[in-house]
Amino acid sequence: MVKIAIAGGSSQVAHEVIDALVVAGKHDITLLFRKDPDPKDTVEGTEWAKVDYLNKQALAEFLRGFHTVLSFIDPRRDAGGEVQKNLVDASIVAGVKRFAPAEWGAAVLLNSAADGKDVVREYLKEVNKDGKILEYCLFQCGGFMNYLSSPHIGAKHIAQVNTWYDFENCRALVIEGFEDKAQMTFTRVEDLAGVVARAVEYDGEWPTLGGINGSTVTSAQVIALGEKIRGKPFQVERLKVEDLEKGQLVSSWVPLFHHPAIPEDQVEPISRHFLLTAFLVKLSGGHVVSDEWNMLLPDYEFTSIEQFLTNVWTGKP
Repeated sequence: MVKIAIAGGSSQVAHEVIDALVVAGKHDITLLFRKDPDPKDTVEGTEWAKVDYLNKQALAEFLRGFHTVLSFIDPRRDAGGEVQKNLVDASIVAGVKRFAPAEWGAAVLLNSAADGKDVVREYLKEVNKDGKILEYCLFQCGGFMNYLSSPHIGAKHIAQVNTWYDFENCRALVIEGFEDKAQMTFTRVEDLAGVVARAVEYDGEWPTLGGINGSTVTSAQVIALGEKIRGKPFQVERLKVEDLEKGQLVSSWVPLFHHPAIPEDQVEPISRHFLLTAFLVKLSGGHVVSDEWNMLLPDYEFTSIEQFLTNVWTGKP
């Protein structure tokens, strides 16, 4: 049994991981909250505790006896990485063996979230520069394959997000000249959760970079799969690199990201900014992740993008 503390336990991705840990039935799991949680954020088979992330001494006292800390703290709401750095320091004082910072996505992000992630990555490096004090892993999985099911529900907890691959309307946005070059890794969120559930009880040392790779594909390959499964050609719109580099998104349509936290009058500008950022990351290669955990867990069966798309879209009008 592994005693696990989960920071940021109310996040959608955290809930996917928590479910996998609970199903494993082997661990003592405590969800950490800043205040009394909403009942929907508590999970049967776990305990919860209220902690002050800014009080390192109290946090260290609380973490004594825990083996692993998994952080799902939103970097966009953690200015300068203060909360996660406090979690690192408290984990060291408490004798925690393993720590996972809030990664759970692409290797590179060109937006405000990247700043928090980069700060914590560098802090963990500095902590271990003279020898390993705290074992940690950057769990990276690329984009969630589940988003490609929109508007159909693709996962139990993560909200549905529209992407530049619109399977419902058989259309796609691609970067001109990079259809067969720029790649992106897609991993089913359930596979991310399944790997983490196995990683917490892994006997060997965690890799510092922990790539989880479902399928790495080009735009041309995704569109070809879409046309094959949907049985009709996709309308492909090509975006010019020079426009993207100037911060201009020139397209006839934009996938809109509706979310309770986004005011309705801000949905389109925020969606355009996100899409522009995503394409710049794609040009940089930042959407491709490695496969360390695939190699360490050779018996784990990952869902391929073709399997996922076939299961979701076969027979849909």
